[in-house]
Amino acid sequence: MYSAAFLDHFKNPRNVGELDPPAIVVEISNPACGDILRLSARFQDGRVAEVRYKVRGCTASIASGSALTEWMQNKTRAQLASLTTAMIDEHVGGLAPESRHAAVLCLDAVKKLLSD
Repeated sequence: MYSAAFLDHFKNPRNVGELDPPAIVVEISNPACGDILRLSARFQDGRVAEVRYKVRGCTASIASGSALTEWMQNKTRAQLASLTTAMIDEHVGGLAPESRHAAVLCLDAVKKLLSD
């Protein structure tokens, strides 16, 4: 049911934690399922130099947050702005239809990060 990449991100999540200022920290929640994602990123020379996440949520949100932070490494703001839920789905190795809310949560966090 779950891909090897999905299970790896769930069992061995990358970049868990939070960065201290001057990192930008945003928090997004999904009122329908109750998942909460806190994303923090530090930019240097216009690129993501460091990124961390914390999530309270389902298996899909944990795996998607991990995959998202790996994808974000060294990306420019323009590259971050091009992120789609399909890209998150691809990087996590596929999400079941009932778990696609996790990709939306990640996308919303990146949009908020770019607006702050």
